[in-house]
Amino acid sequence: MPVLEDDGQVLTQSMAIIEYLDETHPQPPLLPGSPAERARVRAIAQAIACDIHPINNLRVLQYLQRELGANEAQKNAWYRHWVTTGLAAVESMLAGDPRTGAFCHGDMPTLADCCLVPQVFNARRFDCGMDAFPTVLRIAARCEALEAFRKAAPANQPDAE
Repeated sequence: MPVLEDDGQVLTQSMAIIEYLDETHPQPPLLPGSPAERARVRAIAQAIACDIHPINNLRVLQYLQRELGANEAQKNAWYRHWVTTGLAAVESMLAGDPRTGAFCHGDMPTLADCCLVPQVFNARRFDCGMDAFPTVLRIAARCEALEAFRKAAPANQPDAE
């Protein structure tokens, strides 16, 4: 579980942490100005954080193996199925929508990009086929080129193995 310790407070859950950071460090903002634009960004973020990630987190994958007896190949097939299904939905939300720019929404990173990049990292880690998601890959590459995203990469965290 992601944890942020800030000024003596311990915060958990990715979406809560991201929104806390946006509220305490509002420049640049991670949510656009209008309610409709914020709703779109949140919808993309939640498609990732609520639809893809929960069924593919370590706790679920371990349950598949320990309690249901899934072997490594079956566990990985489960992961690939659900991440591919979820990223297909995200791709359809992004591709061809004029509000999609260099990033998920417009030309500045948003809350949605903060959710997208780790999911793409995990999909690559599990060797998911990504060719069907050119918009997702283009946006992830754009994010990964930014210093803030490079600093946030899993390999750059204090608890990285």
